[in-house]
Amino acid sequence: MSKSFDILLVEDNEADAFLMQEAFAESRYRINLSTVGDGVEAVEFLRRNGRFAEAPRPDLIMLDLNMPKKDGRQVLSEIKNDDDLKVIPVIILTTSESEADVALSYSSHASCYITKPMGLEEMYRIIRSIEDYWFSVVRLPQK
Repeated sequence: MSKSFDILLVEDNEADAFLMQEAFAESRYRINLSTVGDGVEAVEFLRRNGRFAEAPRPDLIMLDLNMPKKDGRQVLSEIKNDDDLKVIPVIILTTSESEADVALSYSSHASCYITKPMGLEEMYRIIRSIEDYWFSVVRLPQK
């Protein structure tokens, strides 16, 4: 694999973020993972504002729904209503099992909705599945 992939992880739970960082570190793909801890930072990162002026444009966004400052539902809406950003696939990765959140996410054009698993092994399995699907099966838009 010579191509590298940029992922933006939007996650306020430090333990979950660390777990995902560890899982991506063991990837067979070259992954550049950027992590932000709330929705305000996510939008600043995507629009390359302030300290994120040199941020890479992500190939994929992994977005938690329940976050401080600006929740993931608002961030998803902003992404999908921005002509420049709306082509970036957004994976909702959240603890919410609410059918209303699932429906809202898809109606707001999320690419998929995944409920966070409880165990380490299951998280690794999900990360491997995400990588295999998004980086070897799907053709992503050019940056």
